[in-house]
Amino acid sequence: MFQYNDVQSCLPSLGELEQLFEQKYGRPDKVGWGPLRRHGFGYYLPTDVYEACVSKQIFDGCSWVDVGGGHDIFPDNPALARSLVSRCSLVVAVDPSENVKNNDFVHRRSQCFLEDYRADELFDLATLRMVVEHVENPKRFVVALQRILRLGGIVVVFTVNKMSPNSQVARLIPFRLHHPIKQFFWGDDEEDTFPVHYKMNSRSVLRSLFRKHGFKEVAFATLDDLSTFARFPHINYAELVGWKVLGRVGLKYPENCLLGVYKKSDR
Repeated sequence: MFQYNDVQSCLPSLGELEQLFEQKYGRPDKVGWGPLRRHGFGYYLPTDVYEACVSKQIFDGCSWVDVGGGHDIFPDNPALARSLVSRCSLVVAVDPSENVKNNDFVHRRSQCFLEDYRADELFDLATLRMVVEHVENPKRFVVALQRILRLGGIVVVFTVNKMSPNSQVARLIPFRLHHPIKQFFWGDDEEDTFPVHYKMNSRSVLRSLFRKHGFKEVAFATLDDLSTFARFPHINYAELVGWKVLGRVGLKYPENCLLGVYKKSDR
């Protein structure tokens, strides 16, 4: 299903993923064909795992900065986003895109690159959902995270694997074609399509970057991604069957996402 490395309590258990499933989609006997089919195969989307992981980091009075999320924190789970924000003392969205102006989940919005963001307070949590693949200067980016997080603060990174087939294809296709392709497969809006660089999209690079700037990797997961054909029932079924067969013979599914959790330490 998914591969955990260095598993700590900050990653969700199967029971917690089941709870998120019911919160997000409803009871298995009441949901549509997509969630019902995934549940039957014992498969959870990478976004489900990410949302459950972030949920475990939130505590009453938490200060949280969501980086690069645009107009949403969880695009597919606004109810959970509002519930988590209600427990926080401060939630700030930082994004260079104008999309951030339409983010009504947070307490404050700042339209700028993270490297240029300045604030008086320090944060307990920083979340980066599908952000680091767009970063041009990884060192400056991680230094900025180190600057705005308090000691013991947590960074949750959710991104694509640069070695996955979709990432390899994206690197070869001209950027002007990215949106039409994304719209066909996932129905994405053009305003949510940005250039990609893939400079932080492997576990080894992420771990090395964060370690050099005062963070410790406390958990990491490789999450199989079967979302490419999620809108096409017959192909989606074949993909799930193939995923199941590969798992039974001990082979990894080629398309996957990365989920890393890093803690600011005193070294």
